[in-house]
Amino acid sequence: MELDALYHNYLNLKFGRGLPLLKTGRFEYALCEDGSTELFLVGRKNESFTEWTSDLRPADPHYTDTTGRAPVLASRFGQLDVYGEQVLDYLLLTINATTSIVPIHPYNVMNDRMKHYCFFQLAQWAHLSMLSDEQKTGLRDFFFWFYLYAHPVNGETLDAFSFRGPDLIHTQTGIRVQDYFEAYHDHYAHQHTAYNDCLTLSPQEIEACCRLTLQMLEAVEGRSSRLKLPPEAGLEPALRLINQADEFLAAYTRNRSEVFGCMQDTLTDVPSTPYREHIISMLLHNYVCYILYFDFDQIVELVEFFRDDPTLCRVIVNRMFTETIFIQKILWQNRIALHNYANVTALFDENAREIYREFL
Repeated sequence: MELDALYHNYLNLKFGRGLPLLKTGRFEYALCEDGSTELFLVGRKNESFTEWTSDLRPADPHYTDTTGRAPVLASRFGQLDVYGEQVLDYLLLTINATTSIVPIHPYNVMNDRMKHYCFFQLAQWAHLSMLSDEQKTGLRDFFFWFYLYAHPVNGETLDAFSFRGPDLIHTQTGIRVQDYFEAYHDHYAHQHTAYNDCLTLSPQEIEACCRLTLQMLEAVEGRSSRLKLPPEAGLEPALRLINQADEFLAAYTRNRSEVFGCMQDTLTDVPSTPYREHIISMLLHNYVCYILYFDFDQIVELVEFFRDDPTLCRVIVNRMFTETIFIQKILWQNRIALHNYANVTALFDENAREIYREFL
């Protein structure tokens, strides 16, 4: 599957691992003038995979006169209006942009981390067997909400989609996103001459983009093969718990000290590299999303385990609370009073206290 190789290359380039890039068929990464690294069709450096649709997007219907204007695909989807068309276009951009490697700075680091963590977890979703159907459904909605939120999208797009069984749908119309994306690419591939001023890709190249977009949609819907973080010497136990969420849950159920011990070893035994830091973040946020999401009281167990190493405990707690706002949403959803966990908040640094001041 092309997505597996692209994901390997994405991680390789993003974290400067310096490994040989895998062959990926029609696509390759290239460095752009703005410092980002984007995916391009081989031999095409003038139109990235993320931006090939940019000149096709209609004007924002909230700020323009829409009188007499119909969606481009109105004949195929009669129930769709121009507002629904806009959020579907935004979703297409959000999914395609998951391949982008953007320069990281203090204002985007959290969103970048959350979006790509959630994309990875959505691709694991169908392989979960340790959770009930109700738990899986709630967790998928949680991951998908953050996947959109962290892009970031506007509020209308954030609330426009839901899952119906395995399918992602536009909630208001019931349109399957897969059907819309297929029709969208088919329209521009077959009506290519009518859009010569807006399109630089050939019909065959549009079809290649369609195939990759649909692979990424399958990952979001949990229908793809499971994505995996590639091997790294000394981090095998952590990668086993990250690449198989069921194994993480099973290990915690079997003996939670196995998971806590893995956190300890990963944070203390391996020399720091960007990829190592990514693996640590993934491991810590697995604890947040697969354990604390369902039972926030489990954080007491973590603090108790690390009571003899308060410095390391403080590092773990502050990373879990400040690298993402997953815990913030968990607190809101479950109306949890954080001030009741004084042994946890006592470990907060200044940044954590600022982020969670309304909960303290």
